[in-house]
Amino acid sequence: MKRLVRAYTIQAISLYFVNIIAIGLNFSHGVRSFLITVLVLTLSTYLIRPVVNILLLPLNLVTFGLFRWVGFAVTLLLVDLVLEEFSVDRFKFAGLTSELITIPAVDWTGFMAYVGFSFILSLLVTYTFWVAK
Repeated sequence: MKRLVRAYTIQAISLYFVNIIAIGLNFSHGVRSFLITVLVLTLSTYLIRPVVNILLLPLNLVTFGLFRWVGFAVTLLLVDLVLEEFSVDRFKFAGLTSELITIPAVDWTGFMAYVGFSFILSLLVTYTFWVAK
């Protein structure tokens, strides 16, 4: 139970920051929809994502785990299909420019929006779980 609560908290924080970083996640009833979405996303991470990861195992073996975020994309797509309160309309990232790196602005729709959000979400969730250990 403690593991699920920790996963729920990490997913909530990560999804909140993803929503700040990029525009396109819609929660129709505000905070209530956000919390329900995080709950379903957490449960699907433990129940559905292992099956998706087994199906994507050959791709992960060939790429040495670089495409692990594809499991997040499929999970996010399934959560969007199940919940009416949550939708992914587009992935709009304003870009980032610093002295060291420049990340261009992107505006994706359709499946690429799921890919964009899942990539950032997988980075944040994986990093946060690593720090929380």
